[in-house]
Amino acid sequence: MNKHDIYEHLAEIYLDASPKRKTNKKVRAELYKNLFLLGIAFLFVVAFIVAVGISNKNTFRFSELALVVTPEPLKINFHFDPAKKEIFTFNLNNLNLSKYKSLGFSLKKINFNDKISLRVEFTTPFKERSEVYVKDVPYHWKDYKISLAEFQKISDWTEMQSLAFIVEQWNTKENKGVVYIDNVRFLK
Repeated sequence: MNKHDIYEHLAEIYLDASPKRKTNKKVRAELYKNLFLLGIAFLFVVAFIVAVGISNKNTFRFSELALVVTPEPLKINFHFDPAKKEIFTFNLNNLNLSKYKSLGFSLKKINFNDKISLRVEFTTPFKERSEVYVKDVPYHWKDYKISLAEFQKISDWTEMQSLAFIVEQWNTKENKGVVYIDNVRFLK
């Protein structure tokens, strides 16, 4: 036995201050601390999942799954000097919309005093066209949901060619303005 071993033995017996024991205590304390923090993190994750599940159940119906057409706002900047209408068209590339029940989007105008009606129009490859008018586009964002059944002239929704948003001169009070369209989506 050397001096170091004797010192360790005496420290362990009389002082309970062995460096090895301190290291073991530190390791255990660190392990308990990490397990405690891991347990708290686990509880927060479970609470978050439960909260999201409850809020989704109350605010969103699972039957309203959406096909988002555009992720960012669109701008229709109209100026009816020579033109009589401004159009923003989505090419739907023969998209099958037969399983969707409605079209959703958000609208707002820039000029508070202007009165604007927006024409929403679907076209099929067979040149069937049907439109619905959204009257009095608001100054602040407003969400709209139009049933596809309101587009009565469309007989077959399996191959859709285009979706257009149209501002016409005779449906505005002012000859200049801006209409923003956002969150265009098809809802089941």
